Amino acid sequence: MSEPGTLSVAVTGDMPGLVAVDGALSGYDGEILQMAATKLGLKIKPVPMEWSGAIAATQSGRVDIIGGNVAWTRQRADVLAMTDPTAYFQNGITQKISQNWNRLADLENKKVGSMIGFGFLAELRRLPGLQLSLYDTPDAAMRDLVIGRIDAMIGDPPAIDYALSRNANWRLHTIPFIDNNPAFPLLTSTGRQYVFGLSKTNQALADDLSREIRLMWSKCEVRAIGKPYGLISDVNFIPSSENFRAGVDRPADWVAPRCPQ
Repeated sequence: MSEPGTLSVAVTGDMPGLVAVDGALSGYDGEILQMAATKLGLKIKPVPMEWSGAIAATQSGRVDIIGGNVAWTRQRADVLAMTDPTAYFQNGITQKISQNWNRLADLENKKVGSMIGFGFLAELRRLPGLQLSLYDTPDAAMRDLVIGRIDAMIGDPPAIDYALSRNANWRLHTIPFIDNNPAFPLLTSTGRQYVFGLSKTNQALADDLSREIRLMWSKCEVRAIGKPYGLISDVNFIPSSENFRAGVDRPADWVAPRCPQ
C-alpha cells in the first residue's frame, strides 16, 4: 500500500457506486469496501479523480484501489489485480420513454453517448453509422439525451438507474439488450461483474478483500446493502451461466459468489 495501514481509494463520484462523505465511503461499493477495510484494520483515504485517469493511477500505485461500478474485463484483468464481484449487471440502452430500443441494430446511424474510458467503446464504434459522443459523467450524457443532442446513451446500469429514479421529469428509461451477441460481449452479455481493482503488486490485499466480499455474499448482506441504492433486481445478484473468469484470473474450479438459495 502507498501508506501503511491506509487504503487510498480512487473516488470518481458516481452514485450509487462509491463516493466519499466526511472521509468515509458511501454508495453500494463504498459501503462494501468500508466494511471490508474496517475488518482488515485499514483506514480509508478517499482520493477524488476523474474516471478517465483512475485505472492508470491504480496501476502506478498513486492510489491503492479503484471501485464503484468498475466492470471486470479480460483487458483490465491483465493489468490489475481484481477482487471477487460485488454485484452483477447487464447493459442496456437509455432512451426517451417514447422509444423501446433493445438491440444493437437500433443504434445504427444514431447519435449515442457514453463515458470516457469504458471498455465497450470499441464495440460501439463497430456499429454501422453510429456517431459516438463521450462524456465525463452519466448526468452530462443524460442531460444531452433529454434535450435531443444525442439519441441514446450506454453507461453503468446502476448509476443510470439511480439518476433516473431521482429525475422522473427527464422522461427517460433503460431497456436491457436482448441480443446477447458473442461478437459484442462487453455490451450484451448477461451476468457481468462489478469488482474492485488494485495494482498487481497488491495481489495479497486483493485476496483479503475478496475473502471479505465472499463472506458478505454468504450471508446475503449484499442485497441489504444494495436496497437503498436501487440494486433490487435479481439481475444484480445472479452471475452469468458462463464462468468466464475461471482459468483467466481465477483458478479453474473458481465459482462466482451468490446468495444462498
